[in-house]
Amino acid sequence: MAVIFTLAACSNTKYLQKDQTLYTNSKVDVQGEILNAEKQDLRSSLSSKSLMTQQPNKKLLTTRIKVWLYNQKYNEKKSNWFWNLVLAKRNLEEPVVYDSTKSVESVTRMTSYLRNQGFFYATVNYESDIKRRKTSVTYHVNTGRNFVIDKVTYVIPDTAILNIVKANENLSLVRKGVVFKSATLGSERERLTRLIRDAGYYKFNRDAIEYSVDTLNKALFRNSLNPFEGFVNIFNENKGREKLTMDVEIHIKNPEDSLTTWQQYHIGKIYAYPDFSLNSNPDDSTLKHDNRKYINIRYHQEILRPKILSKSILLRPGETYSIQQYNNTINKLYDIGIWQFVTLQYKEPKDSAKTLDAYVFLTPRRKQELGVSFELSNSSDYTLGSGITLNYRHINLNRTATQFGMSLNTGIELVKPQSGGWDLQAKQFGGEVSLTWPRFALPFHIKQSARSNVKTRLTLGANYLSRIEKFDVKSINASYGYDWNETAYKRWIIRPITLNYVGVSLNPTFRDSIVNTNPYLRRSFEPALIGGESVSFIFNNQDLLHPRHYSYFRINVEESGLWLSGINSLMNSITSHKTNLETLTSVNISNFVKVEADYRHFWKLGLHSGLATRAYAGIGIPYSYSQVLPYVRQFTSGGPNSIRAFRLRTLGPGAYKDTSANAQTFPDQTGDMKLEGNIEYRFDLLRMFGGSVNLKGATFLDMGNIWMIRKDSTRPGSEFQFNQLYHDLAIGTGAGLRLDFSFFLIRLDWGIPLKVPYFTGNKNGWYVGQWDLKDGKWRRDNIIWNIAIGYPF
Repeated sequence: MAVIFTLAACSNTKYLQKDQTLYTNSKVDVQGEILNAEKQDLRSSLSSKSLMTQQPNKKLLTTRIKVWLYNQKYNEKKSNWFWNLVLAKRNLEEPVVYDSTKSVESVTRMTSYLRNQGFFYATVNYESDIKRRKTSVTYHVNTGRNFVIDKVTYVIPDTAILNIVKANENLSLVRKGVVFKSATLGSERERLTRLIRDAGYYKFNRDAIEYSVDTLNKALFRNSLNPFEGFVNIFNENKGREKLTMDVEIHIKNPEDSLTTWQQYHIGKIYAYPDFSLNSNPDDSTLKHDNRKYINIRYHQEILRPKILSKSILLRPGETYSIQQYNNTINKLYDIGIWQFVTLQYKEPKDSAKTLDAYVFLTPRRKQELGVSFELSNSSDYTLGSGITLNYRHINLNRTATQFGMSLNTGIELVKPQSGGWDLQAKQFGGEVSLTWPRFALPFHIKQSARSNVKTRLTLGANYLSRIEKFDVKSINASYGYDWNETAYKRWIIRPITLNYVGVSLNPTFRDSIVNTNPYLRRSFEPALIGGESVSFIFNNQDLLHPRHYSYFRINVEESGLWLSGINSLMNSITSHKTNLETLTSVNISNFVKVEADYRHFWKLGLHSGLATRAYAGIGIPYSYSQVLPYVRQFTSGGPNSIRAFRLRTLGPGAYKDTSANAQTFPDQTGDMKLEGNIEYRFDLLRMFGGSVNLKGATFLDMGNIWMIRKDSTRPGSEFQFNQLYHDLAIGTGAGLRLDFSFFLIRLDWGIPLKVPYFTGNKNGWYVGQWDLKDGKWRRDNIIWNIAIGYPF
């Protein structure tokens, strides 16, 4: 690959004709009395293919590799098994020969677009620069001043619709002080159409909405995409003003083919077909009929209990027709999880005016699912890992939409010592069973919205992990709680009951030589009984309304020991301190509070690249008789999903560096607190195998560390001190490749440290001066390779 990029750096112009030049670069320079953010948005819009009609050949890693590959295929006529693989059609890009007439056309389109955005005095021109048969073009844009809406009035003869519009006027996109843009008029037309139809006006047409932009009572606009006719007088009258203003009238006409007003529709009868196949006939005479209070069920086989089905269909006879209720009903039925397809249709009955009968067609999924998955992995602390997972799920127990799940898993980790062969480092097996109800399983009623998607979950699981010649960990866990959506973007997960028993058995040699010499490790490996509650809040606005950037935020609060200690105290009182929960189980109750916050923001930078950022903070505080967090709740740093320039569990805590011989084979540094930040630039490289596999690249910068909240005499420099935060931060950078198979992604990252908290050669730990890329041993010790499945965040 490196050879190809080197060759591709050579000129691609030698295949051009004498009077031709290669179009290599374009730039849009935006000037005007607008904010920098608006300039950036305009720059992006004006650079689009629809406005800049000729796009230059773009570079990839400093070279136009796709143009070079194109020349190899069509000019050099390369053809063998290697070239046939590399020279797939998706990897080629035809050289763009510069055409000045297209630059002239681009100027015309850009000018039209700017006026469409309210910049009626905008000017656009271009200049081209030719060097060594390569042309670059700069488009100079001056937006001038744009129009601001001064007054909005409504001309609506139908008083019922006028009242609806006025009641929601605070949500209008066209209001006083807003910069005029024709796109805003189009968006407001769609908003008003949805608003009016949602109020029951089933047949309302968006074409009934027109705009009149007026300073002289002129210029009626039937098409919001071309609002410039008749503006000459407006321009002249507004010249010289500090702000160019205009008044907007919004007209909503009555139906053109009727002398009456728009009609409001109501729901009539509701028909549900719970086992409707795609080729079924709703008028099938063999269908059974079950007429309930609100719905009429037509079926061959009862898929869901009628009471549950009726509650899931949110429509009710006599209600006003509503687009929102239409969407809520479809989403509610999908959320239940037992139907593959949901279709809702409205029909006007012949014998009833202004009424709509609803037909709900439901195609069931398979009730039971069985799956097997295999996994092969590699990590910094083992050479080869393999695992197998068996999953079973029943999605509709007893026709109540209750889901039953069961999973069994096992896996091993192998290391390859220098002496050769393979050694077993770890083995693991476990299982879990779960029940999920599509509602709040409570003795009392809780009001919920149509999009709450409530789930009540009960899980029971057990796991066994053995690290050969070191320790065995047996755990049993149980939890009961609720998940639901507060809004389309906000989700809550509450577990009022969580229970986790952790039993530890240490190898005598490992215990005496490693654990007993470190009080922190000794406390960490003590058996623990973790019982408490947890609350998680998740915000995620990734959807069609946020195509350019979106955010993800999760905060989780976990407490352990409060209600277990209460039970313990109660047993002490009953038995006069003769026995309690701890003496019965021979395990100490773990008391701690743990808080984690994870914020991510993603930007799409064009069609083929993006920027991903992440900030993470977590802290665990033991209280009462507990002096340390349980081992399974401690924080670690380094590895493929953390700071990739450091191996898993080798970083920290703080400025501490474990130099013992055991750390080479058993890196296991943990802490009570963690801070981490990541920035990753992601971009597309090539499409392979007919586009079924995408090769992508990334560059990244990671920083962070773990700390102790109390001083640990066996690990000097491990405690968190704010005045040492900068010194203790580890920073790493690197690059990576991703093979994207659409349904999963294989990631290869290599990282190299920029700043090492335990490096003493620089007072702040900067490590770049120690780089010795020519030294093989230095590279093996400092350049870290990470192989993983999926993105790191």
